[in-house]
Amino acid sequence: MHWKTLLLLLFYYNAHATVSPRWNRAMLFPDAQRFKRWSSSAPMSPVLQNSLDDVNMLFEFLLAEIEIDRNLRISIKDEELASLRKAKEFDTVCNDIIPKSITEIRRLSARLSDYPRVLKKEDFERTVLTMVYTAYRAARSRMHQKDSWAKSFISLYKALKQDLMFSYSKKPLH
Repeated sequence: MHWKTLLLLLFYYNAHATVSPRWNRAMLFPDAQRFKRWSSSAPMSPVLQNSLDDVNMLFEFLLAEIEIDRNLRISIKDEELASLRKAKEFDTVCNDIIPKSITEIRRLSARLSDYPRVLKKEDFERTVLTMVYTAYRAARSRMHQKDSWAKSFISLYKALKQDLMFSYSKKPLH
């Protein structure tokens, strides 16, 4: 019986070791993979920050008044900003990709705490937007819910801090 257990563990280790990086990345934001499969009109993997101008635009989106409706859809109130192409990508990431429920956000935090390498640009960006969403929900919740959202925010903050420290420690010193 011990050899069966050993064989099963060896199989599990081998399967785990050969999982492709694409699968690992999809596990952080599974809705991104679903979105890629079903959407033909949108960019395959929307990333909001490709240049310094894009970073500034994202900052403007976040500074503009953002509204979350009862269906948890995020929108930019400023009509001029909302009409920009980057705003459509922002809408896609915020409404179709980032997690919205406290359970999904806790699951993301757990995955991030065990993530073995530096996050890809799109995963880092999505984690930051999830953190913004979590802060928004914490600010508008009451008592027990507020504590749950705040704890989730702190978990995401720690995961991002860990990622930044990991990437900093891996850079060569020249």
